[in-house]
Amino acid sequence: MTAPEKTRLANLFDTIDDYLRDGYRSPRPEYSFTDDIIEDSAASLESVHEEKKAENSFVQIDTYSGDESGDSSLEKIADEIKRCTLCGLCEKRTQAVPGEGTLHPLVLVIGEGPGADEDRTGRPFVGKAGQLLDKMLASIGLYRGKNCFIANVVKCRPPNNRDPLPAETAACRAYLLRQITLLNPRVILSVGRIPTQILLNTADGITKLRGRFTEFMGIPFLPTFHPSALLRDENLKRPAWEDLKLLRQMLIEAVPEYAEE
Repeated sequence: MTAPEKTRLANLFDTIDDYLRDGYRSPRPEYSFTDDIIEDSAASLESVHEEKKAENSFVQIDTYSGDESGDSSLEKIADEIKRCTLCGLCEKRTQAVPGEGTLHPLVLVIGEGPGADEDRTGRPFVGKAGQLLDKMLASIGLYRGKNCFIANVVKCRPPNNRDPLPAETAACRAYLLRQITLLNPRVILSVGRIPTQILLNTADGITKLRGRFTEFMGIPFLPTFHPSALLRDENLKRPAWEDLKLLRQMLIEAVPEYAEE
């Protein structure tokens, strides 16, 4: 195993251990390894340990007990994300995509991960699916620059837009939990199968999960279809609109100033 491989593995183990304890990454000194040859038995043991850690990364974490002071601002989290090397996605990214929008939004939109356009610009949901998302939100009076924040469960683009791996979502999880805590949105809108399954810790499909509220971290949580699915199948537009109307009705009842806009 090479020194960089050892460093990535050590950082991943540290991070998953932190997540399983309290969802916050503790400061640690930088590792310094040298290249060497690992005996087969040792390599096998380390591989089993890594697989066990990845399995445990799916444990549901519904609270974040980290610092909410100025030491943990959205800007600080974004800076950490841009410098992050906790998983292999950092190796081929052009830019990390922390997310964007307003502080204390009415709605936090959570997607799967950056695509090619997002990787190029460093901004979430800016391609065709993102343009459709903006139109969907605007139809019920929501805008990323005014009363929304948009983020993803992984902050770097998976190669060829494949589904993110368990170790990759585990590496980004604490960033997202910290963002949710600081943003304190009125509602979380999860778009697509991947973020919904990851956050709700379920294998159910998006067709079964959409259209009804549940909770995540004590916040109303509504799953719906990903905008890219609507671009592929126009039959999904009507149920997606029903979800948006459900979201709008909750906001009208919960936020008087929203109803007045």
